[in-house]
Amino acid sequence: MKFYMDRFSNLNNLLAFVTVAREGSVSRAAEVLSLTQPAISHQIKRLADDTGLILFERSPSGLQIAADGTAVLAKAERVLDAMAEFQRSARRQAGQVGGLLRLGTIVDPEFIRLGRLLAGLRREHPLVETRLRHGVSGDIMTWLKRGQIDAGFYLSAPDELPLRTPDGEHELHTVSLAQFSYRVIAPAGWQDQVDGADWPALACLPWIGTPNLSVHHRLLSRIFAQHGCQPDVVAQVDQEASMLEMVRSGIGLSLCRESVALHHQHASGLAVCPSVAVPASLSFTMLAREQKRPILIETLRVLSQCW
Repeated sequence: MKFYMDRFSNLNNLLAFVTVAREGSVSRAAEVLSLTQPAISHQIKRLADDTGLILFERSPSGLQIAADGTAVLAKAERVLDAMAEFQRSARRQAGQVGGLLRLGTIVDPEFIRLGRLLAGLRREHPLVETRLRHGVSGDIMTWLKRGQIDAGFYLSAPDELPLRTPDGEHELHTVSLAQFSYRVIAPAGWQDQVDGADWPALACLPWIGTPNLSVHHRLLSRIFAQHGCQPDVVAQVDQEASMLEMVRSGIGLSLCRESVALHHQHASGLAVCPSVAVPASLSFTMLAREQKRPILIETLRVLSQCW
């Protein structure tokens, strides 16, 4: 006896159907899938022809999923989930990527989306063992040069993404992850002193300093040098949490990521200087000669899914 199996002409048609159903319109589905609207419409029509089902209907309010479409939507989603899992399994089986991955981390895990990265690596490459080393941005360059980590997160000015280690000895492969801003924060009750203040005026106020390798020091040194002044540093810390505590204690000013600064402004009344902001960039970097290693190729791929 001979058995025949009906098959869809293309799984992309199924993906188009599910995406339109989720997004509620062909135009939004086209944006999600990076396709044109006619291409999405064509895929939906092909799937309707293959199945003999009415998947969507037009209404005065726009495109609506039809009864047939609703009946098969959950099954279509399971097919796509199964295909994604098959692809992950195939990659694991074919590549067998494993071994030790040494990552340099900075600031807080939530900001660099460390948990998502580690979970993704664990899910797709269970043979990869990760070992974390935490420090300030400048430590990442030192550790890469010494071979103490394989890759790490790094903070810098947007126009200073590292292409080589500071000594120029090693070429780097760097991927930009996010652009954000630092704000100047001050103790509660200092709002009048920082309102409208420019950098020379801010330099006259007491500052909490940070190590030379930290991004705070590098950014502020550049800014104050451009304005021909130096900040009045009255204390030094090497951790963001300690920095915030010293500001809360009334010791002096500091740089702080904008989201954190605004949170503490509302939560504990810290003053935020409204007239200045410092653009910054978060990136992920490794030695260029190492970027073709399978474990780092997969790390970059999983990292791109987190951002």
